[in-house]
Amino acid sequence: MQILIAVAMLLCAPADHFEIESTQNYRVSGLPISLTITAVDADGNVNPNYCGAADLEGVSRPTATEVKPLTKTDVFAAGTVALENVIIAKDGMTVRSGDASGVWKSNLRTLPGWLSILPPLAAILLALVTRQALIALFSGVYLGALFVYDYNPLSALLRVFDTHLVAAAGDPDHAAILLFTMALGGMVGILAKSGGTNALVAVMSKRARTKRSGMVMGWLTGLVVFFDDYANCLLVGNTLRPFTDKLKISREKLSYIVDSTAAPITSVALISTWVGYQLGLIEDLAGPDSSAYDLFLNMLPYSFYSLFTMFFVLSIAVTCRDFGPMLAAEKRAAGGKMLRDGASPMMDRELTDMEPPSDRTPHWSLAVVPIVSVILIVAIGLYASGVQAVGADAGLRQIIASADSYAVLLWAAFGGSLIAAGYAVAKRNLAVSETVDAWVTGCKAMVIAVLILVLAWTIGDICKVYLQTGPWVISQFSPSPQWIPAMTFVLCAIIALATGSSFSTMAIVIPIAGPMAWAATGDTSGLDPAVGESIRLATLSSVLGGAVFGDHCSPISDTTIMSSMSCASDHIDHVRTQAPYALVCGGAAIVIGYIPAGFGVSPLVTLPLGMLALGALVRFYGKLSTEE
Repeated sequence: MQILIAVAMLLCAPADHFEIESTQNYRVSGLPISLTITAVDADGNVNPNYCGAADLEGVSRPTATEVKPLTKTDVFAAGTVALENVIIAKDGMTVRSGDASGVWKSNLRTLPGWLSILPPLAAILLALVTRQALIALFSGVYLGALFVYDYNPLSALLRVFDTHLVAAAGDPDHAAILLFTMALGGMVGILAKSGGTNALVAVMSKRARTKRSGMVMGWLTGLVVFFDDYANCLLVGNTLRPFTDKLKISREKLSYIVDSTAAPITSVALISTWVGYQLGLIEDLAGPDSSAYDLFLNMLPYSFYSLFTMFFVLSIAVTCRDFGPMLAAEKRAAGGKMLRDGASPMMDRELTDMEPPSDRTPHWSLAVVPIVSVILIVAIGLYASGVQAVGADAGLRQIIASADSYAVLLWAAFGGSLIAAGYAVAKRNLAVSETVDAWVTGCKAMVIAVLILVLAWTIGDICKVYLQTGPWVISQFSPSPQWIPAMTFVLCAIIALATGSSFSTMAIVIPIAGPMAWAATGDTSGLDPAVGESIRLATLSSVLGGAVFGDHCSPISDTTIMSSMSCASDHIDHVRTQAPYALVCGGAAIVIGYIPAGFGVSPLVTLPLGMLALGALVRFYGKLSTEE
């Protein structure tokens, strides 16, 4: 008997007290936090054999109405239990156990939720007021760090340098984008130095001699490169910039055309690098008799913002009419000034003003061969990478969706650089040393853009991971069923504006807004089934549309930064001129698209109506900057 008791004591030993740890020393008011509770013996060591029960006070799960005490099965054999996504009461939480003498009370610092929106808000306002993107973004990063590190100015500054900037630049996906950007800049440097860019402009000028034809060509090119928004931004801008400069189209207008055809077309394309991500987010919402892709296809007619934006860009291009800050930029460009006085283009003038050797005759193929090579490498690379991931027997959509797009973009950028270099040397337009110098110059021209990208990622990371800006904004919304699509669009726009990431916005909102729309339109809702279906599909589409809309208005968005970079535009000028157009399309998406959809109006009615309204606005409110 004594032996059995001794064995039982070994297998189920009591705890002297509990130690509770959190991954952070603060909590955002009203939002969940994750904790680890560890049973500790009298000597201060973790007791792996603890199997008693513990009572919790002042802690609850977001979906629970009451607190349940820990039981034997809650504490694992290792003596610890992890509590994921629990909310702690204002005065803290307490852990007690009948066989443990210790009591732990939470002393986590509480951070008011509204503070989480201040860093991005400060960065955006400073950027618009000072027109200094680097200063504005760093200020936002530092303000966020102050909140995280208990308002200690020195600790906040040091952690910005040694933790947050390093984490943003060291993320594998971010590092791939930085290398892709630099390498593509190097390729552009070779094209400019070899004279291929000038020769291509001369050929294109014979086909398109007016601003109208130049802008329409930019719109069409943006739609052709539909498979990836990053590739779209960098390829289209760098290819068309010398051509649009000759036609006296402002850099702001070019960056608007590039930015507003990149994510919108990629988000609704049947095959793109976005599709796999989107399907993964909505997969759990598809019914038993349909697939996530079927649900995606049914959502497309409700993609009001993306469809309205692409139509609006075409309307601006065809009519050559503008309004607001863009009109002023176009009037300035008509006088031969592509940039305003004092502008800070995102690409060094050394690259944009680079001239080829005067004693050589360049051919347009020096530019076309590398550019087409990049497009082909991306297309073939996406297929090859996807086949490696899921096999050749999978469908084309699944293959492209499963591809490693970041790796493919690296292949394309460096492959394009090698092809551009080899072709320029083979054609004897550049010597080997001149080619290397041109590539390095192209890379150097991207330094400002790279710095802005890293700071944008850093402030986005602080908002998403540390300050939980998205979850806090979501917690402030509780719309009725008919208003869920419109309110979700606004919600996503705010989050994307604050974080600069449409992908993160989708990941944050869809798991919440999707089930909410499904629950609010169920059999017990009393809604007509057709209206319920309209609300569900419009809600999912509003997440995608709102995320893209917020990106277009945000100076900390990576695609907005890349558009400014590839078009050699002043970044803040790009945001200032694009934002009014994005707001018009966003307003039309809400008023003509998502609000009626919440009441069951078919997109077959609202889509044509919205396009008609946008076209009329451009025609009758917009003004010509010059006579075409």
